[in-house]
This record gives sequence, C-alpha cells and structure tokens, in this order.
Amino acid sequence: MMRFTSLSKSILARLIPILLWIVIWHLVAIAVNKQLLLPTPNDTFKAIAEIIKGEDFAIIVGMSIYRVLLGMLLAMLFGTLTGIMSGLNKTIYNFLNPLIIVIKSTPVLSFIIIALLWFGASNVPVFICFLMCFPIIWTSYVEGIKQVNKEYLEMAQIYCLNRKLILKKIYLPTIKPYLTAGIFSGLGLGWKVAVAAEVLSHPKYSIGGMLHDAKIYLESEHLFAWTIIVIALSMTFELIFEGIIKSKGKKRVI
Repeated sequence: MMRFTSLSKSILARLIPILLWIVIWHLVAIAVNKQLLLPTPNDTFKAIAEIIKGEDFAIIVGMSIYRVLLGMLLAMLFGTLTGIMSGLNKTIYNFLNPLIIVIKSTPVLSFIIIALLWFGASNVPVFICFLMCFPIIWTSYVEGIKQVNKEYLEMAQIYCLNRKLILKKIYLPTIKPYLTAGIFSGLGLGWKVAVAAEVLSHPKYSIGGMLHDAKIYLESEHLFAWTIIVIALSMTFELIFEGIIKSKGKKRVI
C-alpha cells in the first residue's frame, strides 16, 4: 500500500506540471488564433492519433530508433576504448583532446552538410549521432579516471593486485557516475541531432523526413505532433535506461 501511494505521488508530481503547461499552451494558442503559427493542443493530439494510425508509423519510428541506437552504440564503443586509453595515458589524451574540442566547437549543421557529401541519406543521422555523442562518452571516462583515488592504486600495487581486479574494484565504481550522466546526456542529444540530420538528409522512413514534409505542406499540427513524438521517445529511452541502472543497483545491494 505504501509503495502504491508513493508511486501515485511520483506520477502526479510529474503529470501536474505537464498538464499546467498544456493549459498554458492552449491559452496562448487561443490568444494567437492562428493555426499555422500555433495549433491548439486538441488539434495536435488529434494529429498524433492520426499519425499513430498510419500504416507506416511503426516503420518510421522503428527506423529512427535504429539510427539513434546505432549511433549511440558506436559512440559508446569508440568512446569507451579511446576514453579509457586517454584517461590512463597522457600522450593519447593530448593527441585526441584537440579533435574532441573541434567536434564540440563545430556547429552540428556543418557536420550534417559535410556528412551529406560522404554518406548516403540513411547513414547521415547515424554518423551525426555518433559524432555528437562520442565526445560526451569520451569525456565521461577521462573525468572518471581522473577522479580515481591514487592512494587506492598505490595500495593495489603494494598488495600486487591484478589489473582485472583493480579495474573492477577501483576504476569502475569511480567511473560509473560519470558514465551514467554521460549516457543520459548522450541519449537526449542523440535524438536531437539524429532527427535534425534526418530533416536535412531526408532518408526513407524517418521522423525527420516527416517533420520536413509537415513544414513544406504547412501542416503545423503534424509538425507539433511529430515533435511531441520525438520528445516522448527520448524520455522513454531515458526512463528505460534509468530503470536498468536502478535495478542493477538493487541487485548489488541484495
């Protein structure tokens, strides 16, 4: 009963602000009174229902999810490999750090345009997602390794602990909070940049392509509807990841 009550309070705490913003949105839409500029929540939710009933909805969403997950997976793979090496080796860090700074400083639009010259339309969002998330994962590992207690490492050397045990017992617990925060940031950013890349590259079956079409045909309610769908998908993936982290934490405690 206690768990149910706390869960209900948690859901209400999240729902009430959302409902308040929907009310504000409705009032502003009425004040503007121009469907093209700002459709009402009612029209937008009708558009969402219409989109979900569409034959290609599952394929469109599935392909966009695939591109984001593939980009994130590549970012995790290369970010982990180079991040650990950079955190442990100053020479590798000095070699890769300028590249990370360039990636962070360059506008996403510039990379999308360059990627359009290099890749096919379907691969551009994957590349952009990887490129924008890679520095976040890399930085998470580097910062995490920097924070490892040097006294623990000295003790490990004194007691001649093997590298696998040092990694598991000393490095991983310190790196984990940084990596978790990095993945959360990467998931949110990944959706933004991947959809932006889809808008410009216009691959077949993509949320970005649907946003582009809605803009071309001046279908504001569909533009808002697809935007809400992207936000919902991004939040869903963050909640799933958060649930996985919490469940692993509980298993370790038990």
